[in-house]
Amino acid sequence: MSKKLEITLTRSVIGSKEKQTKTVEALGLKKIRQTVVHEDTPAIRGMVEKVAHLVTVKEV
Repeated sequence: MSKKLEITLTRSVIGSKEKQTKTVEALGLKKIRQTVVHEDTPAIRGMVEKVAHLVTVKEV
């Protein structure tokens, strides 16, 4: 069974660089405290690393 990641937006993207804002949107996050679940893939891990200061991640 594949692992899943629960990603929650914890900080606002206001004042962030445009690339970081687009990465957060690509993850499917729009509002603070919104949570999405994604498969644990290298692509998703890379996206999370780019915005690690804005999100929290939990393995499910």
